[in-house]
Amino acid sequence: MSRLAQTHGLTGVQREILSTVRDFVDKEIIPVATELEHRDEYPQDIVDGLKELGLFGLMIPEEYGGLGESLLTYALCVEEIARGWMSVSGIVNTHFIVAYMLKQHGTQEQKDHFLPRMAAGDIRGAFSMSEPALGSDVSAITSKAVKDGEEYVLNGQKMWLTNGGTSSLVAVLVKSDEGHPEGTAPHKSMTTFLVEKEPGFGEVRPGLTIPGKIDKMGYKGVDTTELIMDGLRIPANRVLGGVTGRGFYQMMDGVEVGRVNVAARGCGVAQRAFELGVQYAQQRHTFGKQIARHQAIQFKLAEMATKVEAAHAMMVNAARKKDSGERNDLEAGMAKYLASEYCKEVVEDAFRIHGGYGFSKEYEIERLYREAPMLLIGEGTAEIQKMIIGRRLLEEYRFQG
Repeated sequence: MSRLAQTHGLTGVQREILSTVRDFVDKEIIPVATELEHRDEYPQDIVDGLKELGLFGLMIPEEYGGLGESLLTYALCVEEIARGWMSVSGIVNTHFIVAYMLKQHGTQEQKDHFLPRMAAGDIRGAFSMSEPALGSDVSAITSKAVKDGEEYVLNGQKMWLTNGGTSSLVAVLVKSDEGHPEGTAPHKSMTTFLVEKEPGFGEVRPGLTIPGKIDKMGYKGVDTTELIMDGLRIPANRVLGGVTGRGFYQMMDGVEVGRVNVAARGCGVAQRAFELGVQYAQQRHTFGKQIARHQAIQFKLAEMATKVEAAHAMMVNAARKKDSGERNDLEAGMAKYLASEYCKEVVEDAFRIHGGYGFSKEYEIERLYREAPMLLIGEGTAEIQKMIIGRRLLEEYRFQG
């Protein structure tokens, strides 16, 4: 176990879970990750292994067949998985966001119907908020649901859907004017629909098409797709929580969990980059000695390790805050911002330590160098995080003049 990024105060169960996950990562993910990533191949054997470990039910309550663990336990598991291959942590992330949203906001019928099968990994979740012209402005959503008897008809195009092809349940955010008259604030006229579909590409149910995988610079293996709704009919009992107009708040609650996840991913990738950098620095010799003995390299390693520690501490704090039942958007925003930025910097320093070999696909750091940028934009850009942080700080430190 690395000395870096230790978490104090864990229970025996938490330590056992993390030890099991770390062993799985070392034996089943790291040895094959780069090869699968270069082929852009979905890691089915790895996913089956995670299913066997019960990881898809980690945060789902025991009454629904899950392990009932905390967000902290989940985040620490994600950190370990991302250390092996970030794409695998992406496969579980959207699943957990949907499961969390169901647990927090779903009707009893929705929980009973979905959560046991999600805990078993038989249903995989994805969530869809972004659109082609949307960017960070969620209020600009144009996808729409119109009430038609006991059903809603959904039309529109969604973008950047992680697990779009492999998932069988998608939480989709759209505008819904029913019950929300003209002039209603945009965030109060949004609804989350639970859309069941067949895994795969093409028309996966009448009115719903998943065109295919988006070709990406990194973050390969996991399928990132569009989602096109053209007369998609959804029964009214598949409105999350049973009431329209609450979708924005439900999604933002889920995104807070997602931001802790992205922070954990940043921590995991940074840890792996540090491991690769410090190992290579002790193998490579220049001017008659290990490059690790050169002061310039020791300075880099010191900075890298400090960033790994700081990011981990902030991620743990954000997870514990959410677990306590308190509002954690400030802490989650800070953790996501710092961890993603530090991850980029640690990966680049490890890349520099490798010299010309870092540019070769034979070395693992090349893959990490292409993966790290995704964390800068996933679950909100750095600019969005700073906007959230700034607004919350002004709430907390309001000047009483």
